[in-house]
Amino acid sequence: MDRMPAWADAVLVPLISILLAALVSALVILAIGENPVEALSLMIDGALMRSTGWGYTLYYTTNFIFTGLCVAVAFHARMFNIGGEGQAMIGGLGVALACLFIPWPHWTLALVGATVAAAAFGAAWAFVPAYLQARRGSHIVITTIMFNFIAAAVLNYVLVNILRPAGAMDPATASFPAATHLPTFQDMFATAGNPLFRGSPANITFFIAVLACVLVWLLIWRTRLGYEIRAFGHSESAARYAGISPVRITVLAMLISGGLAGLMAINTTMGEAERLVMNATEGAGFIGIAVALMGRSHPVGVFLAALLFGFLYQGGAELALWTNIPRELITVIQALVILFTGALDNMVRMPLERIFMAFGKGTR
Repeated sequence: MDRMPAWADAVLVPLISILLAALVSALVILAIGENPVEALSLMIDGALMRSTGWGYTLYYTTNFIFTGLCVAVAFHARMFNIGGEGQAMIGGLGVALACLFIPWPHWTLALVGATVAAAAFGAAWAFVPAYLQARRGSHIVITTIMFNFIAAAVLNYVLVNILRPAGAMDPATASFPAATHLPTFQDMFATAGNPLFRGSPANITFFIAVLACVLVWLLIWRTRLGYEIRAFGHSESAARYAGISPVRITVLAMLISGGLAGLMAINTTMGEAERLVMNATEGAGFIGIAVALMGRSHPVGVFLAALLFGFLYQGGAELALWTNIPRELITVIQALVILFTGALDNMVRMPLERIFMAFGKGTR
């Protein structure tokens, strides 16, 4: 008998963890001499109450959906892929090459080509750590975090020495051709009398991220490969006994994971900057770890957790702009959310289990 219903594990535990993180965050804001109620009000107003704020919130959410799904797929195979940052960087390189060197006639075709390139480059960057884990026993955490630094070095070299336009000072490529520019939310939803999403970077990539959530759900819970990934994640020895190849599953799961991280570059490189720049990922690969943990590695949970972190990013920018609260406080709040939803998960879970067991609400 399970100690509490599945809905409580999926909804109640993360919700209480978030509330605890919010409470501690409020105490931190009080400690620096600011009003936490006013701070929360300002965050909500700046991130949710105006279309421009929503645009920025959904832009960040899009990044975190891709990196959260990246980590979630690897989690299902019992692997901790913390290389999403580097895989997204290299995915951006694929997007830049596709946009700069192929004469696309329209953004729809450019989007298809850039999507394939981003996923392929991200998956390729995940392949070596996957192979080393599967064949040599190298720990995936060590190799993926090392590949983050290698990716940054590779990207810096390429931008400075190969793709930087003549006479330019910035380590960045030339702007992409106009035919590759993606429609923004302002282009799609604004009218002459209602300028929605004015100036925000949210673009059509958000809908690709939502589609990715659906496809990952279908993969993990409705395909044979997904069943093998989950079986391997639950028990490698049982998976071997059932004829599932650990090498095959390790490599395939990491390729899918790396490809999802690479897709984030469509949003940042093709959708927002319209050129490849250094530091476009801005730590989104690491935020994906928290998103996957909070979302319980389920695409619906990943979407909701990504929305929360998108709110925190945009709300934090508003706090830094209009109050004396430093922008770094949002990093503290993110850390608290990770702490309560990850490391201190049992602090919430165990009392809830006792409550449900006491009232006979466990499930058989």
